Amino acid sequence: MNPLRAIADPSPGRHIKLLPPPDGASDGRSALADLLRLMCVNTEERAVPDIPLLIRRVGTGEALFREGLPAHSIYFVRSGTFKTLHTGLDGYEQVLGFFGKAEVLGFDAVCAAAHPTEAIALEDSSVFVLGVQGLQGRLDTCPVLARVIHRAVSEALVRQGEIADVMAAVAAEVRLARFLLNLSHRMLESGQSPSRFVLRMTRRDIGSYLGVAHETVSRSFTALAAWGLVAVANREVRIVDMEQLRHFSLGTRRQIDDASRKELTCAARRAA
Repeated sequence: MNPLRAIADPSPGRHIKLLPPPDGASDGRSALADLLRLMCVNTEERAVPDIPLLIRRVGTGEALFREGLPAHSIYFVRSGTFKTLHTGLDGYEQVLGFFGKAEVLGFDAVCAAAHPTEAIALEDSSVFVLGVQGLQGRLDTCPVLARVIHRAVSEALVRQGEIADVMAAVAAEVRLARFLLNLSHRMLESGQSPSRFVLRMTRRDIGSYLGVAHETVSRSFTALAAWGLVAVANREVRIVDMEQLRHFSLGTRRQIDDASRKELTCAARRAA
């Protein structure tokens, strides 16, 4: 059997590459078993039906899918990071979210004929591809896959709530604090360090997501660092005081004026 054989991904795109399956794995049953393991589902591999999946690699800056093009597949992030965005009539690219390992992209393919957003890889990434054509039959054959998809939809709804919570804050520093705490929680869920991580997105991406200028993002990072809440070195972030960062993030309607900034800075110096 050709180790690179897979079911073709019908969604258009450039630079589509097939990855060889893991050692000793077939391209059908084991690919699905790998997906279930990625989603932290414990199941006997012999109980997993033979549902072929494509593993697709997407290079940094390349599109997994594009806004307005036909939607044919659901994508489970196997490795790497993506951003989703919507391009307005004036050409402005509004970043809508960031997605990492074990998260789902393109679920609008189930109910929409075309993608309403675009997904771009922020680093070299790979995804499992699950075509929506005949999806119900696959779910009937593999109830555990149905549970995985239902959980993924539920988690996506939770993420939408997180976005609303971030945007409810008035001060840019509070929005950034909430963004970092949400990212920290997601890192913890994926088995990575919740207090030290590398931001794959740019300051401009973060600014678009938070609804502020990228210069404001840079100033907000500087402020959080001055207050002893985080340490920043380029894109590497370390949360120095998780408890105080959480406490600071609770200030939904509070503006951070110059007096408050000075007070926070003095408090950080005393604590040091």
